[in-house]
Amino acid sequence: MKDDETTHFGYQHVSAKDKTRKVRDVFHSVAGKYDVMNDLMSFGIHRLWKKIAIYLSHVRPGATVLDLAGGTGDLAYQFTQKVGPQGHVVLADINGAMLTVGRQRLLNRGVTGNISYAQVNAEALPFPDNSFDCITIAFGLRNVTDKDKALASMQRCLKPGGQLLVLEFSKPRVPGLKQVYDAYSFSILPKLGEWIAQDADSYQYLAESIRMHPDQDTLLQMMQQAGLENCSYHNLSGGIVALHRGFKY
Repeated sequence: MKDDETTHFGYQHVSAKDKTRKVRDVFHSVAGKYDVMNDLMSFGIHRLWKKIAIYLSHVRPGATVLDLAGGTGDLAYQFTQKVGPQGHVVLADINGAMLTVGRQRLLNRGVTGNISYAQVNAEALPFPDNSFDCITIAFGLRNVTDKDKALASMQRCLKPGGQLLVLEFSKPRVPGLKQVYDAYSFSILPKLGEWIAQDADSYQYLAESIRMHPDQDTLLQMMQQAGLENCSYHNLSGGIVALHRGFKY
């Protein structure tokens, strides 16, 4: 996608270049309260979603892991425990403020030897081909401007036999759940953002960005088109969240 092309920022239409800047501004604004808001917004269930992703990653000691849009480092911390001293985890994010928070939190937990940090754009990953056994992106793909380009970049960086996991908000599949979820997202979520993070607009954007993200089957096809194989997805919490998996052979 070229910079002069238009894309969506929530429900707004903006240039591709402006979306990257606007997303960066959103997460710069919410970085300090990000984990608190995640707990409040999901009633703590986001921790279970992430545990499922980690379990299905099948990451072993000695593995190399790239955690994209890794933010405050909760996934990256768990991966450092799994790969052990012989493995390595890269915590990566496009937003410097989020990366700073994640780095400090991991340092506070005593993680130093098997982790590094990188401020990167998922659409153009600065890593060699075949670098990682596992790549994860949790609640970040919907904020990427050119998702097809990002998925292709992730596929390139996976080692043969490596796995990509995309954990993201998706489309509810349980009858009646969509109406309840929409009411919560657009009536309560921005108010929580205003009360806790003093930023209602950013959480309004987050609610809108979820609605604009591809549904489960569309994302599955996008992963296949990026060259990933044996792709599948698991609906979590009735499809409010979906975990997509794909492999490079």
